[in-house]
Amino acid sequence: MAEWTVERVAERFREAAITAHRLPPVRVQGYFNTWPAIRRMPWETLGAEPTIRRFPPSPEAIERMLETMRWVLWLEEEERHLVWMRAERHRWRDICARFGCDRTTAWRRWQRALSIVADRLNGEQGTSRHMVPLSGILH
Repeated sequence: MAEWTVERVAERFREAAITAHRLPPVRVQGYFNTWPAIRRMPWETLGAEPTIRRFPPSPEAIERMLETMRWVLWLEEEERHLVWMRAERHRWRDICARFGCDRTTAWRRWQRALSIVADRLNGEQGTSRHMVPLSGILH
């Protein structure tokens, strides 16, 4: 299999977010309606919102989403929120307000979180988030 990159990991999180939104809504079990459906005249539905018809995701897409959801266990809680917000295409302005930092810092944290996941997927265990690079110590 090809090596995982930050871009591929970001795309996989984006696909997982889309798949999660395509899942059917959760409903309370045990309640049902015995009334027949009311057929409205066209003039009665002029101001109504059109019904949203979502096609359910394929089983392969759900499997990929579940696999991607297991990846977030490798991240800290704030990193999880950051990666998921970006996967749902939230604006950087909203992300910066949520985390209390500027855009560049939020982008760097997002890149770092994705690189942690990519490194784990590639089997590189040597890079730890708590390790300080030697170049920073020697200079």
